[in-house]
Amino acid sequence: MMYDNDEEVELIDITEYMDQDSTYDSYNHDSYNNDTSSERRGSLDKSPLGRKYTKTEKDSRKDMTPKRNGAGVWAGRVCATLGVTVLALVVFLYGVMAILCLGPSKTARTQFVLSVQETSAIGGLARLFCSEQEIQEIKNKNSIKDTNETSDASLVVIDSVDNEEVPDIQVIDVKGATYKGKLMIVKDPSRLFVGTIGEFVEGNGTSVARMAKKYDAIAGINGGEFVDGETTWTGMPVGLVMVDGKVLNGNSSTTYHVTGITYDNKLVVGNMTEDEAKNNNIRDCVSISSSIGPFLVVNGNPQDVSGIGGGINPRTAIGQTADGSILLLAIDGRMANSLGASFSDLQDIMLQYGAVNASTMDGGTSTQMYYDGEIINTPYLPSGPRSCPTSFLIK
Repeated sequence: MMYDNDEEVELIDITEYMDQDSTYDSYNHDSYNNDTSSERRGSLDKSPLGRKYTKTEKDSRKDMTPKRNGAGVWAGRVCATLGVTVLALVVFLYGVMAILCLGPSKTARTQFVLSVQETSAIGGLARLFCSEQEIQEIKNKNSIKDTNETSDASLVVIDSVDNEEVPDIQVIDVKGATYKGKLMIVKDPSRLFVGTIGEFVEGNGTSVARMAKKYDAIAGINGGEFVDGETTWTGMPVGLVMVDGKVLNGNSSTTYHVTGITYDNKLVVGNMTEDEAKNNNIRDCVSISSSIGPFLVVNGNPQDVSGIGGGINPRTAIGQTADGSILLLAIDGRMANSLGASFSDLQDIMLQYGAVNASTMDGGTSTQMYYDGEIINTPYLPSGPRSCPTSFLIK
């Protein structure tokens, strides 16, 4: 638009239309420009749009800016790393199990199936690769056969002469190709008795150490079987339990797989009813099914072993020599330095140390040996020995 030189142009003052909160500075420019104070000038900062902010305003705007949460980012990365690691481990373990079960080695397949089937926690892993029929066939072909024979107490002659050269209690380290553990030899069999949690309950039992302290016992191992499966009650035993001749669990019409000590301090093993146990002069006893705790030696004879004689796991066993000494055995398992032992391994150890009669107790996470105030084997559970309802203790 063109204007003549003589024409007056009306100027509009735009400050009337400016909002005091606009991006323009509300300070008096003349005052600011005439202020030579470095402190005054240093307290203001120009924005890209010409807005001048005080340091306080600038810090306030920074606080409003979204920040990345360092702890959250770190936690996310850790979780992601753990997730990938766990997934890789699961895939690796599955691959190993597949090789064991589907690979060319029948022995590896048998060992895997037997080992996992003996624990309620991971027993189902065998079913990923084998049918129920195949699993049962493997069990039948690799076990220690049960017997109808009962211990002949006359084969044990307790030495009445105290041999001072023989320690009252000896603890020996035992080792094999796949295991390590502890063997305790107790010279006086009269010191052996069955300890219990007191009243059996549909709930939790207690450790051997606590039972030993309850009875002021110096040593012991875990005892018989307890309810374990879909329902687990470590405070409820399975089968016949007797203490001081009194029946604490079981009924008179059922035949049980019994391991006990008589009033004349002789270890007796056999399948018997409550009345038969009393007729055999049994003072204290526990029970365990033959598939979990087979008899190892009866009347000096090793029981028939089929195949490899069971899977490799933590094991507990008890036996007696011809001179009456009690043998307590705890084998560590499911660890890098001790995979565990088979029933056949237990049998070999008991025979090596002169057992006339010997039987397996509950094993796996239950395996524990207590001596002089502490557990001296290495139980499988990181949290410590599993609770149980019964134990064999040494006064």
